[in-house]
Amino acid sequence: MSEIGLEAFAQRAAAELRATGEVARSRSEHTYDRLTMQEMHIARQVATGATTKEVARSLFLSPRTVDAHLRNIFRKLGVTSRRQLKAIPDLG
Repeated sequence: MSEIGLEAFAQRAAAELRATGEVARSRSEHTYDRLTMQEMHIARQVATGATTKEVARSLFLSPRTVDAHLRNIFRKLGVTSRRQLKAIPDLG
């Protein structure tokens, strides 16, 4: 949150977590920390050139579900195309 100017909100949330006995985890620059496990599987396959149908078949998902995950992946990683996924080191 701090990267988009919400530092005060992030600090308050961290303080509230500490009050409950929990600790806010620090942000990481690793791709696998930003994506769910399912998104990582999909992103890796797409980065190698697999089509939506191929990914869906291999993960026993519908193509529509794969597309929904891809939209989340693109948003989380700040990319706009499948080609850009190939350039992300953690997906190789």
